[in-house]
Amino acid sequence: MEKKATSPAPAPKPAAAATKGKGGLNPALVIPLLFAIALCVYIFVLGAPEHFKDGDHAKGPIDGDYYGIVYKGGPIVPILMTCFLIVLTFTIERLITLNKASGSGSIDAFVRKVRTLLDKNQIEEAIKECDRQKGSVGNVVKAGLLKYRQLTTETALDKEQKLAALQKEIEEATTLELPMLQKNLTIIATLAGASTLLALLGTVIGMIKAFAALGTSGSPDSAALATGISEALINTALGIGTSAIATISYAYLNSRVDDLTYSIDEIGMSLQSNFAAHY
Repeated sequence: MEKKATSPAPAPKPAAAATKGKGGLNPALVIPLLFAIALCVYIFVLGAPEHFKDGDHAKGPIDGDYYGIVYKGGPIVPILMTCFLIVLTFTIERLITLNKASGSGSIDAFVRKVRTLLDKNQIEEAIKECDRQKGSVGNVVKAGLLKYRQLTTETALDKEQKLAALQKEIEEATTLELPMLQKNLTIIATLAGASTLLALLGTVIGMIKAFAALGTSGSPDSAALATGISEALINTALGIGTSAIATISYAYLNSRVDDLTYSIDEIGMSLQSNFAAHY
């Protein structure tokens, strides 16, 4: 009697990873709102009549009144103010998000404790430790541990297939967590360069006005010359300041994300090595 070929049993479904909402601020809503705020501040605060001689913008700002001086920076000023507010807002939002993602307690201590529990093959205790951690690292490790526990009773797969399934589960859980950690960092990185270019645009506009004042027939208009140079320098200062803050913010936040990713990778490798040793 001819023996039918048996097809390999299908791989078990991955253990369900903790689902998370998208979280974070929506740039499509936040950026226009911040632009409106910056424009209102520019018009109604910096451009208020009390900051100018006789309340007239044409007569220039009162001596030593920095609100009026910044207002005379021209139309690029509210755009640069918007860039500053965007960097500030998303930096605070990312700090809050990353603090939540770090969970409770020290991540290094959590990683060491889970590795110790894995060495003792105490899977249930390791899962409970992940529940207590309540962070991104804990979410990824828990998804891996649930898959680990499921594979220990699986008989349809050989060792290599089990290891591949475990690795896939950890990678999928990591893929779910990383976008939440990295969201809006691109905006901060972009503004680190864009702010400098906008400042350069404002500087060029101010210098064009200054040289136009020099090119008038007869004696140069010293007031227009000073206004043009002042506009150029104000835009330069605002742009460079915003760019510096954005660069520092992005570098710090990106390092925080890298630390979390490294911890996830480290404990993921430990999980696979432990499974290979015990099963």
